[in-house]
Amino acid sequence: MRYAHSNFEAFVRPEKPAGIDARAAWIIGGGLGGMAAAAFLVRDAGMPPARITILEASGDNGGALDGTGNAETGWLIRGGREMEEQFQCLWDLYRSIPSLEVPGASVLDEFYRLNRADPSSSPIRAMQERGQPLPDRNSLTLTGKARREILTLILTDEDRLDGKTISDVLSADFMKSNFWLFWRSMFAFETWHSAIEMKRYLARFVHQILGLKDLHTLKFTRFNQQESLSKPLATWLAGQGVVFRHGVRATNVRIDTAGGRKVATRIDLLENGQPDGIDIKADDLVFVTNGSMVENSRWGDHHTPAPIETGIAEGNIWQLWRNIAAQDPAFGRPDVFCGDTTKSRWESATLTTRDARIPDIVHRVTGRDPFSGRTVTGGPITIRDSAWLMSWVVSRQPHFKGQPEGQMVAWLYGLFSDVPGNYVKKPMQDCTGEEITREWLFHMGVPEDQIDDMAATGATTHPCMMPFITAQFMPRATGDRPKVVPEGSVNLAFLGQFAETPRDTVFTTEYSVRTAMEAVYTLLDIDRAVPEVFGSVYDVRMLLQAAAELRDARKIPASGVVHHLADGTEIGDLLARYGLI
Repeated sequence: MRYAHSNFEAFVRPEKPAGIDARAAWIIGGGLGGMAAAAFLVRDAGMPPARITILEASGDNGGALDGTGNAETGWLIRGGREMEEQFQCLWDLYRSIPSLEVPGASVLDEFYRLNRADPSSSPIRAMQERGQPLPDRNSLTLTGKARREILTLILTDEDRLDGKTISDVLSADFMKSNFWLFWRSMFAFETWHSAIEMKRYLARFVHQILGLKDLHTLKFTRFNQQESLSKPLATWLAGQGVVFRHGVRATNVRIDTAGGRKVATRIDLLENGQPDGIDIKADDLVFVTNGSMVENSRWGDHHTPAPIETGIAEGNIWQLWRNIAAQDPAFGRPDVFCGDTTKSRWESATLTTRDARIPDIVHRVTGRDPFSGRTVTGGPITIRDSAWLMSWVVSRQPHFKGQPEGQMVAWLYGLFSDVPGNYVKKPMQDCTGEEITREWLFHMGVPEDQIDDMAATGATTHPCMMPFITAQFMPRATGDRPKVVPEGSVNLAFLGQFAETPRDTVFTTEYSVRTAMEAVYTLLDIDRAVPEVFGSVYDVRMLLQAAAELRDARKIPASGVVHHLADGTEIGDLLARYGLI
């Protein structure tokens, strides 16, 4: 497997590997990573689709790409997906998947046209004092010390950051900035999360610094991620003949590690609660989604808090990884990620409106009609003075195809779900949907004598507790995540957010698809390169733009002298173009 920077190989149709028609693939996990692996096996390896089986514990496809419910009892989404142009592997996949909305178009075509016609932007990236925009919202408020810390972290070797947290490498100067407020609520970082992941995010998304104040660099699907991303892919796979087996929990993959080779020989299963298994033939392939952000997710309702379920029993995907990891150190250390849910969990909630009162408030705060069919918040709006550090999103409406006219869906989340709220004096994790709605309406500026009635009758809200939602950000060291294809592996690969591939960032759709592509291409020696991770940190133009943004458009010290020294050179032209001199 190799990487490519150009588009020389982007449209190549690789030759079928020898003997592929007689081989089979077993994919554990029907999330985006698992389905992407199946798609690459069909499209790029030429494996007969009927010889590909996806084993999925739940009754649905898509993993974290969810979206369900109805207009009467309320819609349900655990989260949303922020995407961008530079998701090289994701768009490589979806250029081949037919749209379910636009005849004759791919999912990529549909997504491209939508975001060209209705580009994303946020009218009010953050707010405070009950619905008021930040007075310093047009500034990242970074001190010189904080900017130097960012640069130092980007340049630090990852092996020097093993086990370190964000607060170990970035000071209080940085934590007080709008940059950190915007960044953490956009990506769900906590101060105790991994310094390595923070470094990767800063390097990978240098260009996203340009959009921190208004999120104009982000792109979103037309509907929720289940209907816009998961369903088209699952529909195409099933139409090709790929086999989906739902209600099947893998409990172990037995691996022969003798002689330095690693060969998967059997998958142990629980199907409908009964032990079963699949013997793996010598030429068959096994792809394992190890770990899950949404495992143990539990829903509450408008009158019931979401329960916190942290147990890891047999059949849980974390126990699957533990059983695999016990066989060889190359298979990673799962308890680094799942061992402390107090640091990996937070809560979200889906709000479905019952009348026009709450949509009218959203219209007032954002200045945008939520029923225009166009971008509303353009990503999260973060409430700076919220004790829960609450953010909220209203995506393009309708967010579900079955959503009736005049009904709005909002998604709320709090990164600090274990502290009392400002209006509701309880931790978010102990609140009903109605109580979470009250807290949000308070911060939206609703008069206090109207809050309780509006929360009770104006919406139905379902909270969701996710104990492992940021487990992938837990402080880690080299070897804690297994490589996509471990050293010596003959027929086994790992997929998703807890497999290791260089330079790219977890908690993204791109990471799931990249690991899938790398897994298929490596095990089958596919003669086509995997697109390299976007090289923003290696592009001097991106760095200069980011430098200007980090300085809030202030010129660099002694810019007149620099201008004189660089006058008449390409360097001078670049510095002037990006406003640094």
